[in-house]
Amino acid sequence: MREFLLIGALLVGAYLWSDREIHRPGGMLINDEPVQRQIYASSTREKSGYHIELLASFDIRARVIAAERYRFDRGAVLSPVDLALGWREMSDSAVLQQIKISQGGRVYTWWAKNYPVPRNIIETHSANMHMIPADDDIERRLKSLRPGNLIHIKGYLVEVTNKEGFRWKSSLTRSDTGAGACELIWIESLESW
Repeated sequence: MREFLLIGALLVGAYLWSDREIHRPGGMLINDEPVQRQIYASSTREKSGYHIELLASFDIRARVIAAERYRFDRGAVLSPVDLALGWREMSDSAVLQQIKISQGGRVYTWWAKNYPVPRNIIETHSANMHMIPADDDIERRLKSLRPGNLIHIKGYLVEVTNKEGFRWKSSLTRSDTGAGACELIWIESLESW
């Protein structure tokens, strides 16, 4: 019985630890803007019965400011993880400490009593991104990310369709907000620290 309780306590502790935020010092941790380049030749991928059209190459270094796993919504078979990412001012712990952040239902929301930076900086230097891992190893690493991780992702912004009429298309700008503003990324490379 004691062994069972000990194993249960260790499992609960490991689960809670895996969601714990990684502490980072104040100051801008990611100075780069995301790099997006248009694709001129048609290129596609297939995954789980879905057709994935590559729209633009995408290279981003960012701080994970929130992470949410999905298991039961329609997109979960393709995109099991959404990451709310921040770069430039939105990678600064001093800024993030003054903003309340929530994520769920495939959206990322934020609010602040007093803006630590101008509102347009918050809106253009953070985004909710739906992640489509290209392989099982990338999926495993995606699922291990937690707030505070610094990441480098290379891949493509995509549009996903299937024979039943399902359509899910990435935003192609960082300046939009609201419904349809999330990036949908086919990830071919993921580094984290």
